[in-house]
Amino acid sequence: MMRAEELLERLTACGIPAEREQAERLARYHGMLLDWNSRMDLTALTDEAEMTDRHYVDSLIVLTRPELLSGVSSLIDVGTGAGFPGLLLALWQPEIRVTLMDALRKRLDFLQAAAEALGLDNVRLLHARAEDAGRQAEHREQYDAAVARAVAPMPVLAEYLLPFVRVGGRALCWKGPAALEEMTQARRAAHLLGGQIGEPLPMPIPGRDWQHLLIPIDKRSPTPKSYPRKAGTPSKAPLGGKDRPS
Repeated sequence: MMRAEELLERLTACGIPAEREQAERLARYHGMLLDWNSRMDLTALTDEAEMTDRHYVDSLIVLTRPELLSGVSSLIDVGTGAGFPGLLLALWQPEIRVTLMDALRKRLDFLQAAAEALGLDNVRLLHARAEDAGRQAEHREQYDAAVARAVAPMPVLAEYLLPFVRVGGRALCWKGPAALEEMTQARRAAHLLGGQIGEPLPMPIPGRDWQHLLIPIDKRSPTPKSYPRKAGTPSKAPLGGKDRPS
């Protein structure tokens, strides 16, 4: 089983600020993830070095660019899965109120157990699809930041995330290099939704040749009431394409 010392050493080597107590709680989470994963599909990775870098370091790498979460007091993780990046950000940033949203109840059952075991009182859970929750007054334009990791292509992600973000807030998208091919359509989609995409930020992980990116979308104006469209539509007909409805 992975030890806190190993996690602390790896996080520190990657430039992520970490304390012993955080590493201990992350090690506890890691044990729970492996245990629950033996009974349900939470992660395809089981190699501990791969899990550390692909899940934990990748989720927390945003903390090496503190300006990206500066002033954020509320955050929603859309399609959180096993809690990446939202649960880890809640652990590292207790001053941020984090909502973990997923469409599968069994994932939220795991996250509820994990949040309780880790003593995270800044976490709440939301069982919903992005297209539905983004229209609810309780969640629409109520967050300083919306984040997603490995959820959808950029034009689709813009429609999932921006309805949750208040004007002046930001969406943050964890993406791989393929996202660069999506940027023209994504910029058009973001514009329709009241957002403006910033420059993709390379987020290298020491010792790995992975081309991970963080792509910010700043919320410039309210999202029109017609968005998000009904569940399933954004992925079937992404915004911003020349031959797609806008």
